[in-house]
Amino acid sequence: MIIDGKALAADVEAETAQRVKELAGRRIVPGLATVLVGENPASQMYIRLKHSACSRVGIRSENIVLPAESTEDDLIGKIEELNCRADISGILLQLPLPQGLSPQRAMMSILPEKDVDGFHPVNMGALLLGAERLVPCTPKGIIYALERLGMTGPRLEGAEAVIVGHSNVVGKPLAAMLLNRNATVQVCHVFTRELAEHTRDAEILIVAAGVPGLIKRDMVRAGAIVFDVGINRVGDKTVGDVDFEAVKDVASAITPVPGGVGPLTVAMLLSQTALAAESRAGGR
Repeated sequence: MIIDGKALAADVEAETAQRVKELAGRRIVPGLATVLVGENPASQMYIRLKHSACSRVGIRSENIVLPAESTEDDLIGKIEELNCRADISGILLQLPLPQGLSPQRAMMSILPEKDVDGFHPVNMGALLLGAERLVPCTPKGIIYALERLGMTGPRLEGAEAVIVGHSNVVGKPLAAMLLNRNATVQVCHVFTRELAEHTRDAEILIVAAGVPGLIKRDMVRAGAIVFDVGINRVGDKTVGDVDFEAVKDVASAITPVPGGVGPLTVAMLLSQTALAAESRAGGR
């Protein structure tokens, strides 16, 4: 089975649009501000995708672009302005930042209740304590997909989940979310020895390593559910971290690249912007 991330994302968007409509009945319009420093073409493309998605569900959005030569004080000052604006429910800082700017300091300047990317230490700490609120969007999308596949409750409890990649964006928060649901979690990374010995254990395999074609057919357990988070350019193609054509026949379900985890990540950003607006209004 190929997991259709676009179809799942459309369902999340429909649910979010309904929540936005309910907020409108209370004269509340969720607002998302994206902050871009410089003119990175890939970042500009991702920003356009996010704003287009906002328009589909009724979230007001605006993009703030700062010059590439902006100082850290310039960036944090702009974020603090957005923190003070009642019409902005969520703030997203588009990464990467130009050299010399600290992503950590900039992220920490966003109010936790407006941190719709889920990266602020307050939100990460709540996640580790099992009090999930605003969480990183890619892990949230993967959990949603698992739920739609019926991997929830007793079916997920005790299941062997292996994550390849231990980034702050995907691997670490996803491990915490799976542990919160009582899965048995292994996290592998660049220093892991005999990677295949770990991946073959996985009933659920999530790969976010940034290495094209890293996971081969013989590294995957028969019947595993495979999420490929990798986005890599190889020649004129976009490919994942999993050898899709080889693995799709052994996995019970697998996400393609593109069209798998990516659309879900954007959809969860919209959902969390609505959640931030609801929380501010006292609705959730």
